[in-house]
Amino acid sequence: MSTKDITHEGVDHKSVSSSSSPQLNEEQALVKKNRGPSYFNVIFSGFALLSDGYQSGVISFVNLFLGKIYGDAIFTSELKSRLSYSMFVGAIVGQVGFGLVIDRVGRKIGLVSTTFLVILGAALCAASSGTSPTGLIWMMIISRGILGVGVGGEYPCSSVSAGESADEVAPGKRGFLFILVTNFVIDLGYVISAIVPVILLAIFKDNLEPVWRLCCGLGVLPPLSVLYFRLKMADSASYKKGALKKSVPYKLVIKRYWFRILLSSGLWFIYDFISYPSGVFSSVIIDSVASGESTIQVVAWNILLFAFYLPGSLAGAFSVDRFGRRFTLTAGLLAMGVVGMILGGVYELISKNCLPMFIIMYGLYLSLAELGPGNCMGLNAMELFPTAVRGTCYGIAAAVGKVGATVGTLAFVPMQEAMGGYRGPFLVGSGIAIFAGVISYFYLPDIGPEGLVEEDKAFREYLIAEGYDV
Repeated sequence: MSTKDITHEGVDHKSVSSSSSPQLNEEQALVKKNRGPSYFNVIFSGFALLSDGYQSGVISFVNLFLGKIYGDAIFTSELKSRLSYSMFVGAIVGQVGFGLVIDRVGRKIGLVSTTFLVILGAALCAASSGTSPTGLIWMMIISRGILGVGVGGEYPCSSVSAGESADEVAPGKRGFLFILVTNFVIDLGYVISAIVPVILLAIFKDNLEPVWRLCCGLGVLPPLSVLYFRLKMADSASYKKGALKKSVPYKLVIKRYWFRILLSSGLWFIYDFISYPSGVFSSVIIDSVASGESTIQVVAWNILLFAFYLPGSLAGAFSVDRFGRRFTLTAGLLAMGVVGMILGGVYELISKNCLPMFIIMYGLYLSLAELGPGNCMGLNAMELFPTAVRGTCYGIAAAVGKVGATVGTLAFVPMQEAMGGYRGPFLVGSGIAIFAGVISYFYLPDIGPEGLVEEDKAFREYLIAEGYDV
């Protein structure tokens, strides 16, 4: 081959490379442009979940303040429990109802509707009044129920939309991104719910009326901050491709996914049964062991306690993609169970003699709960089902979880009384956590990076095989 031929070939090769560069750049630009709505969906789907963490956490302090204002004669243990679990009852309705809505109508309409309900419920709660203190508390209970419908609807709407869009934003890191914009945001809401009362107590001192009202009312800020952006959102590409908006074959869905629904629902029930009462009654527990300390000091201890949620959630977020969902969930449940057993066993000793050590042990217990089940329950419920019925199945699992939260909240005081103090709920919860860890290890499927696409394909093939016209 001559030098001229070589040069000619080199020129041709260079020419081809340079001519393909603009085309390559255009394709890259198109991919980035197409990812824009997905980034948008991930961020603004998850952020309003801050309300769930905030509202679930702040009621602990509101209970404390109302108890100091009205006393046990008016603000009885029965009213305290009803105020605590009213949001959970509303959440059950919201989770099931909006799970169906986002599968049949669309992800966006569910997100916008739940945002309005959360704003309405939080505002009504803050403005509660009545002809008597008991009437005021009952208005709060009803308002918290309305709030719960919105907060419950946020679970399938936000989590499913964020999870579906996460694959388009960061392929292979769906678990990390999902947790970061869902459970981590919820945990951040818990931390903020402990900081806000301290600031308000520093401002209003012993005037607790404006403190509890502002604690409830400030819960409108997270949903208000995302309302405009949610109105501009679009449904995820996965939903547009895989939705079945009419004639959904629910019998075939149950036939194929009954065990996964049962497993995800049962594990979520157990987790919420253990974890929600631990958060709802935390200020009451600390108040009982922090003898002689002021209200603001008791609330300040809760900031440290709730801060333990965040490292646990972050550690789990890094673990789920690296070590797998099943390992992370199982390890978290077993470790939580062991720490809880120790805490229950030495409760009287450390609560009376070393309050900081008690807070650290209590915080570690909550942190491990977030590392495993707190992160993985929503992730599993989102990944175990196909796009066409993901919202419905997720909503069912989350609703059963909230039933667990309600039952756990109602059972907390009886467990405490039957087992000689607050050590009882820790011991019972820890034993159940260890049992759940064993169940998850042997029965939970481990979903990989391509799991959503594979499940959609398998579901479509299953429907065709069953004679359903896709």
